[in-house]
Amino acid sequence: MEFSAGQIAALVQGEVVGNSNILISNVARIEDGAEGCISFLANPKYEPYIYSTRSSVVMVSGSFEPRQPVAATLIRVKDPYTSFTLLLEEYQRLTSLQKRGTEEPAFMAKTAQAGENCYRGAFSYVGENCKIGDNVKIYPQVYIGDNVEIGDNTILYPGVKIYSGCKIGRYCTIAAGTVIGSDGFGFAPQADGSYKNIPQLGIVILEDHVDIGANTTIDRATMGATIIRKGVKLDNLIQVAHNVEIGENTVMAAQSGISGSTKVGKNCIIAGQVGVVGHIKIADRTSVGAQSGISKAVLKEGTALFGSPAIEYNDQLKSIIVYRKLPQMLRRIEQMEKQLLQLESKSNTDSQ
Repeated sequence: MEFSAGQIAALVQGEVVGNSNILISNVARIEDGAEGCISFLANPKYEPYIYSTRSSVVMVSGSFEPRQPVAATLIRVKDPYTSFTLLLEEYQRLTSLQKRGTEEPAFMAKTAQAGENCYRGAFSYVGENCKIGDNVKIYPQVYIGDNVEIGDNTILYPGVKIYSGCKIGRYCTIAAGTVIGSDGFGFAPQADGSYKNIPQLGIVILEDHVDIGANTTIDRATMGATIIRKGVKLDNLIQVAHNVEIGENTVMAAQSGISGSTKVGKNCIIAGQVGVVGHIKIADRTSVGAQSGISKAVLKEGTALFGSPAIEYNDQLKSIIVYRKLPQMLRRIEQMEKQLLQLESKSNTDSQ
């Protein structure tokens, strides 16, 4: 699939400096560029590469002024990183549109409905009374349980499992191996020390423009719904427990976990391997550093947390400085104790 520099500039609302008819068939990092590729320059420390890159086109900021001759055609845009992302999204969309029809063997219940231009891969399964929107791509070995609803332009990659009753919005992307709607971890302790299973009767709701990474698990609610709001981005290998709600445009990195019934606010940033206890609220625009443990509610918006148990970021950095000094402080205390014992011994000797 080829695009001209002029077509790309029109897509990202940019200005071509050079040959607007030059054709692009691939993307590349600016340092690894090759003929027929497009790259971008957003970070000033990569500027030296623009003078040597072999990429045919480079997307740059409107304010960029080269200090040496540049062989590549330039596309000036307001924000190169965002514009390049838009280009990648459009390329992915056009590529996915090529997938249409049904591969065999694939199963779809007679009571299920599918919109126009859908794709169903081999060994996929669509259960009773499902409603599948237009342009939905269901890759091989995807399982969709009964009464599931999937909005337009959503992509389910190989091996995704969506349990019964769950609702997936428009323009969602769910990566391979992810499970949506598995039973929440609900067990009632009994007098004899055993545990009785609590039926999980709720569902999972993913709103529009949600991206879920590979091998992530989102549990269905005990009652009601586990809700992932519009624009949320979840990385690979994340666990979201039952009745959790994640606010709009929040992002979470890999290996993080949120315990049951916790409410995470909007525009939060949660780094990798963060653990969050259940039944708490986390305020909007909270940011949490990697490997932190959130053990209590976060009530102030815009709070930055780090550590386990997590405390405010700057306080944690000060604590780390003190922690690093502990061995030195211990040696000083031991020396002081030794000196004190010597003084006491000398005092006792003098008093005799």
